Amino acid sequence: MQLKTQVLVLGGGPGGYTAAFRAADLGKQVILVERFPVLGGVCLNVGCIPSKTLLHVAHVLNEAKELSPAGIKFVAPEINLEELRDWKNKVSAQLNSGLAALAKQRNVTIIQGTAQFVSDTQVQVGSEQITFEQAIIAVGSQPVKIPGFPNDDSRLMDSTDALKLEDIPKKLLIVGGGIIGLEMATVYHALGSKITIVEMQEQLIPGCDKDLVRPLMTKIKKDYDNIFLETSVSSIEPSADGLKVTFDGKAAPESEVFDKVLVAVGRRPNGHLIAADKAGVNVDERGFIAVDKQQRTNVKNIFAIGDVVGNPMLAHKATHEGKIAAEVIAGKATEWQALTIPSVAYTDPEIAWMGLSENDAKAQGIDYDKAAFPWAASGRSLSIGRKEGVTKLLSSKKTGRILGAGIVGTNAGELIAEAVLALEMGANVEDLALTVHAHPTLAETLGLSAEILEGTITDLFIKKR
Repeated sequence: MQLKTQVLVLGGGPGGYTAAFRAADLGKQVILVERFPVLGGVCLNVGCIPSKTLLHVAHVLNEAKELSPAGIKFVAPEINLEELRDWKNKVSAQLNSGLAALAKQRNVTIIQGTAQFVSDTQVQVGSEQITFEQAIIAVGSQPVKIPGFPNDDSRLMDSTDALKLEDIPKKLLIVGGGIIGLEMATVYHALGSKITIVEMQEQLIPGCDKDLVRPLMTKIKKDYDNIFLETSVSSIEPSADGLKVTFDGKAAPESEVFDKVLVAVGRRPNGHLIAADKAGVNVDERGFIAVDKQQRTNVKNIFAIGDVVGNPMLAHKATHEGKIAAEVIAGKATEWQALTIPSVAYTDPEIAWMGLSENDAKAQGIDYDKAAFPWAASGRSLSIGRKEGVTKLLSSKKTGRILGAGIVGTNAGELIAEAVLALEMGANVEDLALTVHAHPTLAETLGLSAEILEGTITDLFIKKR
């Protein structure tokens, strides 16, 4: 069977379906190829959405425990895993059906399967051959599997396996102290697992400034069994009792047995899985596809977006790129102009950052001013029983322009949006300091950080130099 289309999109994740829908809105005939029976990709089906659904459960369970000092005590919760799994799946299913309806309204043709390029104008999907004028590669990424580990043992999990929530292991080791591993640690700890984390670098979330990670580290060190930094796993051996893990690190034991192990050491792009070479598209040895500011590959009628074009591997980056690709195909003068992509770790407390980090500023020799407002001085934060948060602001020493921001604390992922807008709009410290924020709110901590830089803050006493 042969099909023809103006625009072919490979992959129905956030970037792929956004690109398909935008192209259709701009008058293009679109075919979208997706390997799963539903749209949404990793993010909606086995990533962002199910993990945030379970993190909400963890948040409620943790909040119930934290009310004890206020004289409110709850009985231990009864956890019905089957009902919890169903509830999680229903959230994804609701969004799946919404995407299917949006595709139908736009007359986007959905074909289930895995596409392989035949040439720069054709792909093969099962028995069907599709001829296209323009194509957008949005095939995403997959969890990294470590060679030599017993990857066929069901007790060794990746993030997809962990989100299935088949059981609650008594002892869980998480290999990798990045965002995915820490979010899963938050979920499983709240459900009753004893957590150990091992990370090769000197801090958790290695790409984040150390002062933002510190409040999280301080909290989870009390909650988890062990956190081993600058440590690696040299081997994992299956046994009847569990998985025997051998460590290589100064503070770690030689070995320990765990009921389950979650490997969360990153993701690798799927660039090598689509026979891109037959279309003439360059794919590097890691599986990434290089693109220009218009998301165009080295083949002028083929574009690429999302995880497969490089870090950060984030859904909101992919959707932005998807719109750019679709608009360029439709003849619009569009290119990548975003100044920053915010990152969020939905841990407890949450960590969010955007723009220039202190690490980057120092490495690039950029002169900056810094202010950090402690949430221990925030009435709103104290009223919800939390005081470990911090809001940090970086500005240009010369011009006062906002360069970057970081927030650690409750709802940090929501609060970072104001800082992103400030950076995109070219705001300076005075703009934020003079913006009237509602009180008492967590959002006002960004304005208070700006007041520290302006020297106008009254919520803290800071000696003048």
